[in-house]
Amino acid sequence: MYLLPQSFLAAALVPASSFAQAAPAPAADAMTRLVTDHADKPGVQEILFAILFSFALNLLVAWTYKQTYRGTRYSQDYVHTLLILGTVVTLVILVVVGNLAAAFGMFAAFSIIRFRRNVGQSRDIGFIFLAMGTGLAVGARQYELAAVTVPLVCAIIFALSRANLFSSFKGSHLLRIRVGTDVDYDQAFVAAFARFVSHQSLKSVETVQAGLMTELRYEVTLKDGAEVGEFVRALQAANGNNRVLLTCVGEQSVVEAE
Repeated sequence: MYLLPQSFLAAALVPASSFAQAAPAPAADAMTRLVTDHADKPGVQEILFAILFSFALNLLVAWTYKQTYRGTRYSQDYVHTLLILGTVVTLVILVVVGNLAAAFGMFAAFSIIRFRRNVGQSRDIGFIFLAMGTGLAVGARQYELAAVTVPLVCAIIFALSRANLFSSFKGSHLLRIRVGTDVDYDQAFVAAFARFVSHQSLKSVETVQAGLMTELRYEVTLKDGAEVGEFVRALQAANGNNRVLLTCVGEQSVVEAE
C-alpha cells in the first residue's frame, strides 16, 4: 500500500474558491476594464472647450494650407472641409469615450462614406490627415499634445514652403513659340534668353497653319528672380506678337500670350 505525502493531501483539500481568486481574469473582464477605465464622460464645459479648441487649431491648419498653396485649383470649399472635418472628428471621439460598442459602430458607419472629389495634389491628402489628427488629439483630451504639435507642424510646413526646399529643377519649363517662316529664330530671341534664361535647349521645330508659321519648343531654365510675365512679353515682342506658351512642368502653372 502506497502512502501519499502529507503536503499533497493538504493541497488536495484546499477549497476550489481559493484557486478561483488567484486565477487570471478572462478576456471579457479585461475588455470590460478597458471600457470602464475611460468611462468618465466630459462635462458640458469641457465639450464646448474641446469644440472651440479643435476649431481654432484647424483654423491654423486651414490658414497654413492657404498660405502655402501654389497650384491653380485652389478651392475655398476644401478649406472649409478641413475646418469641418477636424471639428466633427473631435465630436465623434468625445461621443465614443468609454463606450467601445459605440466606437465600433461609429467607425463602421463612417466606413461606408465615399468622397467623390478628386484630390488635386498629394499634399491635400496630407492636410486631411493633419486635420483628422488634430480632431483625434483634442477629442482624446490630449490638449497639451495638440497645442504643441499642431502649431509646430504648421510652422514646419510654412518654413518648407517659404524656403522652397526639395523643389524640382528650375529648368522644368516648356516654352512654345510661334514665329513666321521668314524669321531667323536662332537670333530673334537671343536678347530675351540672355536676360531671363540661364539655359535653353531647342527640342523641336514644326511648321503649323499649312506651313505659314513655325512652332519652336524649348526647355528653359529661368534665372533666379526672373519675372515670368516680363519674359513672356519680351518673347512676344521679339516674335511679332504671335503666340507664346510657357508651361511649368510638374505644376499646374501656364502662362500664355497671343
